[in-house]
Amino acid sequence: MKKTWWKEAVVYQVYWRSFYDSDGDGYGDLQGLIEKLDYIKHLGIDVIWLNPCYESPDKDNGYDISNYYTIMDKAGTMKAWETLLDEVHKRDMKLIMDLVVNHTSNKHPWFLESRSSKDNPKRDWYIWRDKPNNWRSYFTPSAWEYDETTEQYYFHSFAVEQPDLNWKNPEVREEIYKMMRFWLDKGIDGFRLDAIALLAKPEGFPDAANPNDIRYLTNNPGLHDYLREMNERVFKHYDIFTVGEVAFASPEEGLKYVAEDRHELHTLFHFEVCDEMPSWEPLRFKQIQKRWYEALWGKGWNSQFLNNHDHTRQVTRYGNDKEYRLESAKLLGTMLHTLPGTPYIYQGEEIGMTGVRFSSIDDYNDIAMKNKYEEEVAKGRDPQEVLESLQPLSRDNSRTPMQWDDSRHAGFTTGTPWIKVNPNYKDINVKQALEDPNSVYHYYRKLIQLRKENPVMVYGTFRDYTETEPYIYAYTRELDSERWLIVLNHCDHANDYELPAPLASYKRELLLGNYEDIQEHGAVLHMRPHEARIYKLV
Repeated sequence: MKKTWWKEAVVYQVYWRSFYDSDGDGYGDLQGLIEKLDYIKHLGIDVIWLNPCYESPDKDNGYDISNYYTIMDKAGTMKAWETLLDEVHKRDMKLIMDLVVNHTSNKHPWFLESRSSKDNPKRDWYIWRDKPNNWRSYFTPSAWEYDETTEQYYFHSFAVEQPDLNWKNPEVREEIYKMMRFWLDKGIDGFRLDAIALLAKPEGFPDAANPNDIRYLTNNPGLHDYLREMNERVFKHYDIFTVGEVAFASPEEGLKYVAEDRHELHTLFHFEVCDEMPSWEPLRFKQIQKRWYEALWGKGWNSQFLNNHDHTRQVTRYGNDKEYRLESAKLLGTMLHTLPGTPYIYQGEEIGMTGVRFSSIDDYNDIAMKNKYEEEVAKGRDPQEVLESLQPLSRDNSRTPMQWDDSRHAGFTTGTPWIKVNPNYKDINVKQALEDPNSVYHYYRKLIQLRKENPVMVYGTFRDYTETEPYIYAYTRELDSERWLIVLNHCDHANDYELPAPLASYKRELLLGNYEDIQEHGAVLHMRPHEARIYKLV
């Protein structure tokens, strides 16, 4: 297998507006990130993924870009961004930028020109029709918005304020590639490509048999032609890392994006877990891991994550954030760092931050949630019932401010935070985690160090020994003569696991565990609630 720096990296996602506020305006900013770089470096991180900080009206937290070449005021200035890049590189880390090229803001000059008249030179830079079809968007009941100026509808896969670019137009593609080169020439180390599976649209926009199943928005013919062209025109000329956000992709479809002989992207985020598995389903999760491993191994590269800025914090959604929060957070971290693929840490995950449930819809900022709330209440549903149904998977669950200490607003800001802080910040914060040798933070440091020192965690083959077990997840990673065994008891009660004969014959050396005193008798492992162990078999 081809060895590369980005396969060996551990990535830390910074949702900057919730990370650290340096100037007291209630929003995190680039200067705040600069001031916390040593914290990230101390964790052992190789790559920082920075959420969008380009100029934006901020209708969707920066994913509605109005100028690709400038920095939004909330984040700081281009000078601050350049200092950030320099400081990241000084610490031997890399920086990848989150980039949105499926759509722009409706305030972008391109769109303002496009909507001004039917014969404007940029009219065809976006998608216009006389009549809408029956498609939904991710955020609204219709993917079409009527524009009175030219009496036509424009297409938007997300919010009304986020019109889709027309990727069939070669002028659009060339302008995007020019912009990508601008950032790469500044010295960044790659891109996380937002909603990249949506670039190609079906010919004719036929009505959908089931408009609520929005798979028709993604993976359409022509998409991979665009990605190969993007690679040919831009990516292949730089030593960078590219990861695409790819919704509704099977492993077979996913391989088209990342197969090394296709020259498109390096790796991808698929969402068979985070989008399609609302709560923990162990047998389903194991099957997903097995299918993606078998499809990609030796051909392309996968990513491992269970939370990000769009998905509820993993210890709340897939673990136990109450009596077993510490053990559960460590187990989930163990799993993600030992499964095949690049592990991603979302800010706060490394201290076991939890999801939140606000008591009023007014406390939420998530445009997707607020639009859905209004839509359902308009149907006559009880507002409280609607709120409670939307709370578990609200994107704001993971967007509350980083909890630095137990002072006011968790040490995130001296002002009023843009979104409320999780009330549990007095017990869960960085200061406490750094001082406690048994914390989630210090466990993550050990995990990351193991990965740096042992190529088997990166390049080792994978085999699941517990495909039908409802609670225990036991698998091996093997590289040359090195063989590791990972055993996880992902539930709230104890379980015994008897090692199968092929594994029981080895001597076991414990490399890392999330409980102090390990209990085992011969081939039987006594696994406590949410216990995780990594063994070297010799």
